[in-house]
Amino acid sequence: MDFPHGVTVYRLRAKPILNQYSGKQVDEDWSDPDVLPILGAFVAQTSTSLLATATREQAAESKSLFCDGAVDVRKGDRIRAGGDGAPVYDINGIPPAADANPFTGWTPPREIPLTRSVG
Repeated sequence: MDFPHGVTVYRLRAKPILNQYSGKQVDEDWSDPDVLPILGAFVAQTSTSLLATATREQAAESKSLFCDGAVDVRKGDRIRAGGDGAPVYDINGIPPAADANPFTGWTPPREIPLTRSVG
């Protein structure tokens, strides 16, 4: 797909922090994430809500990432639509499986829910 007025969408993935003895992942480092442009993708608005209490006000925004079915995205990744300084959204669930046609291998586009909270 080509979007003449679209913005580039990026997948951000934290680098693993490994235990020096076991080699198993113990944490994630978001200070310098791996950044991958997702070609032919776009982010669209789904909803917003305002959560207010006596001591705090928070806005929650929900969007969806629409991308090719074979794109490497997973729970815990972050998505940024635009360059540095653009809002960053979390993938807070298990993205739908990249189903493939058993005869051709074609994968349909996926819609992956995103969230962002401010406040």
